[in-house]
Amino acid sequence: MIDDFLLEKLMKKALKQGGDYADIFVERRVTSAVQLDDNRVEKVTGGTDSGIGIRLIYNGKTAYAYSNDFSEQLLFELADTVSKIAAGDSPSAAVNLKKIRPEKKMVIALPPSAVSLNSKVDIVVRGNNVARKSDSRVVQATVIYRDSIQQVKILTSEGTLCEDERVYTLGVVQIVAVSDGIVQTGYEPAGGHIGFELFEGELIEELAAKAVKRATMMLKAERAPAGRMPVIISSEAGGTMIHEAVGHGLEADLVQQGLSVYSSKKGQEIASRIVTVIDDATIPNKRGSFIFDDEGTQSQRTVLVKNGVLTSYMYDKWTSIKDSVLSTGNGRRESYESKPIPRMTNTFIERGTASPEEVVSSVDRGLFVKKMGGGQVNTVTGDFVFDVQEGYLIENGVVSEPVRGATLIGSGPDILKSIDMVGSDMGFSIGTCGKDGQGVPVSDAMPTLRIPEMVVGGEIK
Repeated sequence: MIDDFLLEKLMKKALKQGGDYADIFVERRVTSAVQLDDNRVEKVTGGTDSGIGIRLIYNGKTAYAYSNDFSEQLLFELADTVSKIAAGDSPSAAVNLKKIRPEKKMVIALPPSAVSLNSKVDIVVRGNNVARKSDSRVVQATVIYRDSIQQVKILTSEGTLCEDERVYTLGVVQIVAVSDGIVQTGYEPAGGHIGFELFEGELIEELAAKAVKRATMMLKAERAPAGRMPVIISSEAGGTMIHEAVGHGLEADLVQQGLSVYSSKKGQEIASRIVTVIDDATIPNKRGSFIFDDEGTQSQRTVLVKNGVLTSYMYDKWTSIKDSVLSTGNGRRESYESKPIPRMTNTFIERGTASPEEVVSSVDRGLFVKKMGGGQVNTVTGDFVFDVQEGYLIENGVVSEPVRGATLIGSGPDILKSIDMVGSDMGFSIGTCGKDGQGVPVSDAMPTLRIPEMVVGGEIK
């Protein structure tokens, strides 16, 4: 990592003509991954990447330069390059360093760097053994292990200097099952801002068993009926819908550009009064958690929607300057090669008061969503389409037969306003969220909840 004295000099160079805000992001990332396909370990990869990014914001414009070359001459050239967007003829005030040390840290019990490659290979082999032996209809199994140790050092023109180490560990099992010409898949991931202790016990075996069960069960499932009906989304489904249909629309850059259905709606009722939406990067060991964001702002819990009322957007430094508010700690970037933008962390609907059993029993006939699949959302209109990876009919208040091929079609604002029961449970899902060509680790969650009427795509009978 670059020493503090050099960072100060680079900051002074970047601000030589003035500026509203500047930051320097230094990163070193060590990764390793093992992938097993077709009963063979096909890929074992690893590597180290380091680099630096320097950014200057002036009069609503941003200049960003980066390099993986740490020679001082080049670094000063980078700082000089970004300084040129400022039109002032006098430098900004000197930066007074304030080293920020967090009160809490993410507890990593077993760093992946302390684990042998053989142990990592063993994880994917064990997962594959369960997948292949569980059912003869399984024709393909992919098991992936991945870890990443990211060290960052950030200096801002406000004087904040912070350092952090982020450890991410991930396991994934994906299954393809075939029977009588029908092909179904099962996908189960687990991971977080956590070490190799993630795999204590038989986690990888459990992921494989779940993936196989889902894929093979859907082989014999009937086609889902199409039409308008009540939909129960289980906490086990994770928060894909809240992330896609609501979360992206609350990121401040999209809001400011008029690309969100929630633009200019702060203080307005946008959801049912029993709905509270939160983004929280402070939850220990979740995949979207961190101590500082990629601009040196300490992580925080941000209430986005409280009892149906839109209370906040998710801000990074650039968007917060534009709206004259404080950053909410949502400035994130994929690596030193990218400038930070507003991104979600761990986003969820807060728990309600109804038991999951009460929510299900309240529906005479409808669809029970146990696992969400992928989908698409238009943030300007809020319209979305999501696949259901695992779904069941509800008949007389009881979850009954599995159905396949269901899709959920609707509008984020309409769905938020229509939710009329929220369960007391909570279930998280994980992923890598893509936006503007950048991917960052996230998680999302929701309790079991009831949507009294929704368009379900399926088979018209």
